[in-house]
Amino acid sequence: MKHVRKQPIVFNSISELHRALGLPKPLHPLISLVDYSTITVDTAELEKGMLFNFYKISYKKDFGGKIKYGQSHYDFDEGGLSFVSPNQVITALEGEADYGGYTLLVHPEFISSYTLGKSIKNYGFFSYGVNEALYLSEKEKQVIVGLFKNIEMELDSAIDQISQDVLVSQIELLLNYSKRYYNRQFITRKSASNDLLVRFEGLLAEYFDSGKPLANGLPAVDELAASLNVSAHYLSDMLRSLTGQNTQQHIHAKLIEKAKELLSASELSVAEVAYQLGFEHPQSFNRLFKSKTKVSPLNFRQSLN
Repeated sequence: MKHVRKQPIVFNSISELHRALGLPKPLHPLISLVDYSTITVDTAELEKGMLFNFYKISYKKDFGGKIKYGQSHYDFDEGGLSFVSPNQVITALEGEADYGGYTLLVHPEFISSYTLGKSIKNYGFFSYGVNEALYLSEKEKQVIVGLFKNIEMELDSAIDQISQDVLVSQIELLLNYSKRYYNRQFITRKSASNDLLVRFEGLLAEYFDSGKPLANGLPAVDELAASLNVSAHYLSDMLRSLTGQNTQQHIHAKLIEKAKELLSASELSVAEVAYQLGFEHPQSFNRLFKSKTKVSPLNFRQSLN
């Protein structure tokens, strides 16, 4: 019986990945820019699963075929960007091997002494799924390719005391442009985003109306996102783009709406309302309700009379 490998191949260093791809040793051990067209080895085994201990930012000229986005399918011929953070397992999409483009590899140690070392965690798209890639317009593509070429030129130059400062600045610029373009994508894919918003609101309503909070507590962001087949960060960023509120804020808003309903139309005590909504301690419910409405649950109920 043929043994099927299930564990991903782990790459602890950029040099290890270069060797696996049949590429020369990287010019810098902590940062590298790979041109896909220079890879000549068979990568079939690698495409079954890889785990990097460094950041990976990939620009692909052509994803090819159709990709599901929300409840719809779109043709993406313009190519785009995908992002992977350390310790994420990635696998190739079907038919993904034949493309041109760049991959920027950055070890956390390269940016650890800079502000970016901490702020990079704020770029939520590093936790997006592979089907949530950033698709670029022609103009955006020119900007992104230009940034990759600037990084390539800096890496090819003689290393001096300013080299690392310049490269970190260029990486940060690349990430900020990506953030801007993702915000644009949420707007231009508005029909898909609105569809996702409607399904999300339906899930929330069903959860709070079903009595689940009493048994399971408040709905978890990760579980809601999984039910919608998107990543938690993507869901939050999409909601913030459309409504100004992230997933947790939407959950709290729905909770307050349900709390007001129970306080208005039931004989339950404030503590019983808290338990009904998934709170283990009524004090926690009281604090959240007051922080959102500026009055306590008891005062809200009394104001109705």
